[in-house]
Amino acid sequence: MTALPVIVGMGGINASGRTSFHQGFRRIILDHLADKEKQETYLGLACLMNLVRYEDGQLLDQDNQVIPEDTIESRFGQQILDGTLIRKIEKEHFDPDATPWHQKMTLSPSDQNFSFLVKRKDLPNPLPESWHVSEASEECQCNVTVQGALEVLHPSTLDNPIKAAGQLPTGFDPAKLYNSHHQPRGLQNVIFGATDAIKSTGLDWQDILNKVNPDQIGTYSSSTQGQLHAEGLGDAMQARLKGKRVGSKNVAMSLNTAPSDFINAYVTGSVGSTISTTGACASFLYNLKTAVHDIQSGKIRAAIVGNSDALITPESAEGFGNMGALANEKYLKMIDKTESVDYRRTSRPFGNNCGFTLGEGAQYFVLMDDALAVELGADILGSVADVFVNADGVKKSVTSPGPGNYISMAKAVALATKVVGKETVQQHSFVLAHGSSTPQNRVTESHIFHTVAETFNIENWPVAAPKAYLGHSLGPASGDQLAWALGVFAHNVMPGINTIEAVAEDVFDQHLNIATEHYPCDPQKVAFINSKGFGGNNATGVVLSPDLTLEMMTKRHGEAAMSSYREKHAQVKSNQASYRDQANTAQFDLLYRYGQDMIDEKEIKITQNSLTLPGYKNAISLELENPFEDMC
Repeated sequence: MTALPVIVGMGGINASGRTSFHQGFRRIILDHLADKEKQETYLGLACLMNLVRYEDGQLLDQDNQVIPEDTIESRFGQQILDGTLIRKIEKEHFDPDATPWHQKMTLSPSDQNFSFLVKRKDLPNPLPESWHVSEASEECQCNVTVQGALEVLHPSTLDNPIKAAGQLPTGFDPAKLYNSHHQPRGLQNVIFGATDAIKSTGLDWQDILNKVNPDQIGTYSSSTQGQLHAEGLGDAMQARLKGKRVGSKNVAMSLNTAPSDFINAYVTGSVGSTISTTGACASFLYNLKTAVHDIQSGKIRAAIVGNSDALITPESAEGFGNMGALANEKYLKMIDKTESVDYRRTSRPFGNNCGFTLGEGAQYFVLMDDALAVELGADILGSVADVFVNADGVKKSVTSPGPGNYISMAKAVALATKVVGKETVQQHSFVLAHGSSTPQNRVTESHIFHTVAETFNIENWPVAAPKAYLGHSLGPASGDQLAWALGVFAHNVMPGINTIEAVAEDVFDQHLNIATEHYPCDPQKVAFINSKGFGGNNATGVVLSPDLTLEMMTKRHGEAAMSSYREKHAQVKSNQASYRDQANTAQFDLLYRYGQDMIDEKEIKITQNSLTLPGYKNAISLELENPFEDMC
């Protein structure tokens, strides 16, 4: 039997808030929530954004005054809305109106040459041929006479045309939640996201470890561009140009494998499989594919899957902007025929648009095989049937779209029809689009959906696009889509794209339902997660609803096993409720096991049949099968 990879936990952070218990998704569909859910969402965001805090069982504002929970929306509602989703870039990242840079200048002497004083230790080496150095009257200084012109770089600022991004909620700072040791922002988000995902399961991580062998736990995570902030790659690349030295941690902190490394070393203590795959914008789905296949094959029984990228830096904005990939003020004004820009509406998937909007975030999911989920009583958020990845073949521009996504999307729908039947796919499935908000994407991706829908006789196929609200976080972007898919399953609300007034005329939407407003929908059973990444990194995942997943598990394991499962599940739900209350009041208690419970390598015991690690209940089997038995 092929194991079914089920999703039992999710966590993370992006522009809409915390991922666990659908807080981020609820922020998107606030007006469609029941009063209790709406109040809970406002409470969670207010605490996350440090507008209020819980202390000794009381809710306090910033003036230490006790306030009732049911007044949060009236007191802080607009501030919460304004401080989430896509908005003007906050100075915490950089000032888009006065972005620091160096102005290149050529200084010419008013006479034949000119001179200046400088400390001898600050003289460049080698000395320019046009410089003549002599001693000055002051100690340690010298006089430099320059013959001809002198080129200098002088600190200055520029008005950056890229002014909006999908930023983490205003006031949220993961560095203050644990001893972050000056780690890059992207890795701080990893610690938060992985902790949130694990605690959301309602299971003790040690209980999971006790049920499996140590090498049957997997970590699948990466950053698409590494860690770009000063603590990582930023200063590693810039320090010497700024006249500083590269720090001892810059290179180690910059690697795109660091998210997996941090989870293993500081969160889970895993000694199992560790994979860091990158595929541009499809990186999350690449990691999910590997985890799903390892679970299906039985190599892995539980996995942490996710990605983290923190891209809101001047360098990212300038780099993507100069490619013509980002929405900027000039073209937004042209589209809207106005002299003012609505920063909330810079990302417009499938509408009249001019480029994508940068985002940031971390998304993590806990998966395990169906047998382990039954044994533990795990909560079922859904399952992943498979992920398909296909390249584009030969083309002129490596960054342009190509045919690979037709293959991955068609395979995904074909598999879903085999697993759940044609009628279910036709009547109860939807698409979470890549929806990057570029003119090319709106045409090419919609044509793929149109062609596949026409082929499989799907009409009015719902298409949603998270980047309209969250921006494009690159590596975690497909994780944002998966979190939305689970949100749709849980709430029966399909998010529209309210950053557009209408679908663009060149979009192929004859068989699609690309709504501009959120709307209630019938219970959905299948979600297709689609990604079209730079360089031809195309991926499509098939996600099954929790109800459908439980039906499949019951058919496989039988009613007696599921009855026992439901008894254990009641305790898991109680544990989840406790963590949900803690998370809603920002009492996260992040898992950060720096230097704790380290393995004493002298205590490792190895026989020809097994390897035993101190601190682990089960041994690692060395009784491996010969995969080439027919050849030996």
